[in-house]
Amino acid sequence: MVAIGVGITLATVAALVVGYFTTRRRRDFPAHGWLGLAALAGAEWLMFHRVEPVATFFTPIAWSAYILIADGAVLALTNRSRLNDAPVTVARMALLSVPLWLIFEAYNLRLRNWVYTGVPAGWTGALLGYGWSFATITPAIFETSDLVQAILPPLPGTPWKISASAENILIGCGAACLALPLVVPQRLASYLFLPVWIGFILLLDPVNKRLGLPSLLGDLSEGFRRRVYGFFLAGWVCGWLWEFWNNWAGAKWHYIFPIGQGWKIFEMPAPGYLGFLPFALECFVMYVTASWLAGWLKRVK
Repeated sequence: MVAIGVGITLATVAALVVGYFTTRRRRDFPAHGWLGLAALAGAEWLMFHRVEPVATFFTPIAWSAYILIADGAVLALTNRSRLNDAPVTVARMALLSVPLWLIFEAYNLRLRNWVYTGVPAGWTGALLGYGWSFATITPAIFETSDLVQAILPPLPGTPWKISASAENILIGCGAACLALPLVVPQRLASYLFLPVWIGFILLLDPVNKRLGLPSLLGDLSEGFRRRVYGFFLAGWVCGWLWEFWNNWAGAKWHYIFPIGQGWKIFEMPAPGYLGFLPFALECFVMYVTASWLAGWLKRVK
């Protein structure tokens, strides 16, 4: 199954590369993008030769390099990017990424869907093995979404509006999805990872819309689909890259949830890859809410 995973990952990356070269570029590929490519290539070589500490901490190194590459590609295509235009915002995004992911780690104490191995004990493991890795999650998804949106063709759409009552139903369903794994017996909670991956979307996106913050429902109500597709596809891209790079890293995660263990691609049971699609949307929704609570994002209306 590793060969299948490698094939799908390479095909996914190839689609991005083809999209990049077939989309009109506003400027040359920037220096920080080349730095990311060099860092990723070097880290891959050191990891496969088991050179420490790169072999152990390969995941955060690879993702940091990838963020530079993706941002460089966006800058070349659009003449603007997050690192180029708003580096402080990216730093804040990385900072918020840690507590946002820790919410899912807290759920995992109940669901017991994954475990970590090879992470050094003590402060080194906490800061480099966990903290640095978690800090790359949200920036990687946003940068990938930016890249996908820069490559996508025009996506005209008619406005899709829902009523306030329908929004209330979504909020209620989201709250139920997030509460259910916490109240059922633990042996059943292990099967309830899907409600967790969609719960925050249903709960928070209607709230973000009502607060005048960026939201998926707000985009759809105006006939704007690009951001929805961008994050949805970013989940696919990042999901395969996460599992691809994790497969050979010294410090890594293993999935132990009780579904599809006989059908693993890398460490992930095959059905689990579908969960990355809503997860990226969830990361967007949660980041918007968290950055507003932190006072870093203002209402747009």
